[in-house]
Amino acid sequence: MKHAMIVLIPTVILAVPAHADLTLKQSTSGKGLGRSGQTTSTTYIKGGKMRSEARIGDKVMTTIFDLDAQKMFVFDSKKKEVDVWDMAAFAQELSRSVDTAGMKVSFKPNGKTKQIAGQNAAGYDLEITVPAAMGGSKDMTMVVTMSGPTWMVKNAPGTEDYARFYKAAAEKGWVFSDPRAAKGSPGQARAMAEMYRQLAEAGGIAYETDVQVKMGGGGNPLGGLLGKIGNVSFQTTVQSAETGALADDLFAPPAGYKLKPKK
Repeated sequence: MKHAMIVLIPTVILAVPAHADLTLKQSTSGKGLGRSGQTTSTTYIKGGKMRSEARIGDKVMTTIFDLDAQKMFVFDSKKKEVDVWDMAAFAQELSRSVDTAGMKVSFKPNGKTKQIAGQNAAGYDLEITVPAAMGGSKDMTMVVTMSGPTWMVKNAPGTEDYARFYKAAAEKGWVFSDPRAAKGSPGQARAMAEMYRQLAEAGGIAYETDVQVKMGGGGNPLGGLLGKIGNVSFQTTVQSAETGALADDLFAPPAGYKLKPKK
């Protein structure tokens, strides 16, 4: 469940002033695979780099995304070791398991509004369907569907700059979860990446998401089994956001930590 919970911790798009560093705090609750849980996280953004810290139980999981270097660094507060992922190579590997040509996306306003963090947010209904194959095997195919409401503030200050990060990441084939978890649920990882792309291109900022992820189909026993036990859901809510200069070393592995290349 460790890696599954990491998947359930999305990074929500939030407004920041142009060229401003951001510190974002949020909470995520989720359930799936017979378990449920809640976590808090802090995300830091600086240019083409992002650092996400999520408290899971008695430890903090940290992920650093470096778009320019095409590297993802993953480590926790209990060990002085850093998993280093070559995201260019990983994106190629993931593409063998996900049929992006067969992906279907619907992102439409639902006419609802509500106040979130003092802002008037408009409701949107999101649905993404992605055919995927476990381990790239056509004999282990399934269909992943991600759906639910998203509440957005249109044309918030800093939207263009912040959205550029997610658009660039999506174009490079990045995912926003631990690659080990993405390998286990490639369709879910790709659906989440597409969700971020849709939010970035909508010209608004998502202040709240409530997402259901269902797995099944594919015409094989695996798809039917996952349809019974593999569904998950999560809700993410922004707690606070502050802008201010962030140190460069916040976006690099800690000094003295052992780097461990991963594939």
